[in-house]
Amino acid sequence: NGNPQNPYCPGIDGVLDAYHKTLHAVQLYGPTNFAPCVNHVSKFAAAARDGNDYFILLIVTDGIITDMPQTTEAIVNAASLPMSIIIIGVGDADFEAMEILDGDEVRLTSRGRMAERDMVQFVPMRDFLGRNGDDSAAIQARLAREVLEEIPDQFLSYMQKHNVKPKPPMLQRRDTVTSMTSLPLSEQ
Repeated sequence: NGNPQNPYCPGIDGVLDAYHKTLHAVQLYGPTNFAPCVNHVSKFAAAARDGNDYFILLIVTDGIITDMPQTTEAIVNAASLPMSIIIIGVGDADFEAMEILDGDEVRLTSRGRMAERDMVQFVPMRDFLGRNGDDSAAIQARLAREVLEEIPDQFLSYMQKHNVKPKPPMLQRRDTVTSMTSLPLSEQ
């Protein structure tokens, strides 16, 4: 949202709004360093280990990562926090390093320490463009499915590893329930 001290966005619309504003406010160029972003979000996640918040860092990149050792270390450190990282690669760059960060084949390690869990999802955008004559809605649906595919398991793996139990659902106020039940069935 442009505020590093309070980077929260209200829902998906807030994320999209922040993205569109940022496109007009920044100049894109290299080097492509992920570690500062991962470390920044990690600070917020480290302060919220009680299970009330879970953070998802979305990185959209068109470049080859230039701080791989630092990013690997930042991700290994962040794997014990309530957060996931989604990386979307845009363009025709060599994204081999992103596949390594994804950790689906081999768990990420840094300085002899293994990441507590897989928390990164990498998706190359080029895999979703111009396939099979699909319309844009079908492409967007496939992309969204792939981008979000690992989040539920990543979320659950954090909660289970740290013994965070689900909280009971919030109870409705009694007068709200009463007024709803007094309506004829056709109006409920």
